[in-house]
Amino acid sequence: MPQTIPVINIAPLLTEAENTAAVAEQLGQACRQHGFFYITGHGVDEGVQQRLETLSREFFAQPLETKLSIAMAKGGRAWRGYFPVGGELTSGQPDLKEGLYLGAELSDDHPLVRAGTPLHGRNPSSA
Repeated sequence: MPQTIPVINIAPLLTEAENTAAVAEQLGQACRQHGFFYITGHGVDEGVQQRLETLSREFFAQPLETKLSIAMAKGGRAWRGYFPVGGELTSGQPDLKEGLYLGAELSDDHPLVRAGTPLHGRNPSSA
């Protein structure tokens, strides 16, 4: 019997104090049973989503050498950048995916960056 990917409406997490436990339970169940899920009710504009998909496809279609110019190893404590297939581990096993981690851009003089807070800092640049 084919399985379907769960679709979870996360609007309650953004708009109300009620029903958040139910949404959290749905997310947890989807993670445990499927490992991934779709979300709705996030409020991200459709045009932004389409632009992200277009730019993602353009980025990942580049030669490996180009993508490695912003490798995770260069990201430091901000833990940002590109990793190739097998370049990330889950439970000690290489993942069969490539990826790109980005986050909110923070300058070097931002208090969290100056404090050395993990996952805070600049996004990678090949320039």
